[in-house]
Amino acid sequence: MRPEIRKIVTYQEDVLIEGFKPAAHPWSMCAAAAVITNPWAGKFVEDLKPEIQAYGPELGALLTQRITDMAWSGDRIEAFGKAAVVGLDGEIEHASGLIHTLRFGNHFREAVGAKSYLAFTNIRGGANASIQIPLMDKNDAGRRSHYLTIQFAITDAPRADEVVVALGAALNGRPHHRIGDRYQDLKDLGHDLDNPAAV
Repeated sequence: MRPEIRKIVTYQEDVLIEGFKPAAHPWSMCAAAAVITNPWAGKFVEDLKPEIQAYGPELGALLTQRITDMAWSGDRIEAFGKAAVVGLDGEIEHASGLIHTLRFGNHFREAVGAKSYLAFTNIRGGANASIQIPLMDKNDAGRRSHYLTIQFAITDAPRADEVVVALGAALNGRPHHRIGDRYQDLKDLGHDLDNPAAV
């Protein structure tokens, strides 16, 4: 059992001027996406596990290789995330199932040497739907300079019976970051770093 991949799409942007001020170095973000046939489209399937376990490793390895090649190496990636968009004949559960498995995400986490979990979105949409991948620092979930979103679209995907599965990455944070990190907020509010109520 293997995913039926119709196409692979890559996206990259290098921002040279942000906020009317040149960046000290390009603000670089990239993404890699696979457009696959949704094996559960148009029907209710109780047990999604066989396809999740079969598809996860292959999609994780493929997209991780594509995105680390774009960045020249996993070590250069500072922020990362994942996303899935299921077509109109599928469930949100289908999008979730394909990306919320360690068999998928751990390929990327290991390739970049991450300690953080992967930020994510999973939505339903039609062809040309906005694919928005939230990013966060791969080692420090409180580093706000790396709270980013990479956004792109694929004009003919997902079709009603497809799913787009994607990984996103940034080589650096926002060029003129100046809102501080969550740790200062915690300190100002008198909370310790482990306070679960703090956001």
